[in-house]
Amino acid sequence: MSISVIEQAKIQAQVLVPLVKAFQAELGEARANALVRKTLGELYRGFGEEFWKAKNEANLGQAVASAFKTYARDDALAYDVIEQSQDAFAFDVKRCAYAEFYKALGEPELGFLLICTADFATAEGFGPDVKLTRTQTIMQGADHCDFRYRRDAGKAQ
Repeated sequence: MSISVIEQAKIQAQVLVPLVKAFQAELGEARANALVRKTLGELYRGFGEEFWKAKNEANLGQAVASAFKTYARDDALAYDVIEQSQDAFAFDVKRCAYAEFYKALGEPELGFLLICTADFATAEGFGPDVKLTRTQTIMQGADHCDFRYRRDAGKAQ
C-alpha cells in the first residue's frame, strides 16, 4: 500500500521546514520564498501534466475530483462539493489536516508556502484552458478553503 499524501507531507516537513528557514535566514524571507515557490512550482506543474496525460479525461469535474481524492486520503481533508460538471469542479475544504499539522508545528506560513501554493502550479499542469481560483485558505486562518476549477473554452488545449 502506498503512503498517503498527508503522511508524505509530514515526512517532507522534517527536512523542508529547517531547510527553508535556513534559506530565509541566509537569503532573506522574500528571496528564499520566491526560490522555493519557483522550484516547487516547476515540480508540481510537472506532476499536474503527468496526471492529466495519464488520466486522459475530457471531463474536468471528474478528473479534478479524482486527483483531489488522493490528497484527501486518510481523512486528510473534509470538503463539500459545490459544483461538478464537464467544465468545472468547485469545492470548499472545511477541515484540513495539512493546516492542522503546520499550525501544530507553529509554522502555518511555511505550510502555505510548501503545501497550498502547489495547488496553482498543479492546476497549470492540467493545461492552459484550466484555471484555479482560490481566495482563502484554512492555512492562512480562514474557516474554509474555496477551490474553483474552471475550463476556459476559449483557450486551446
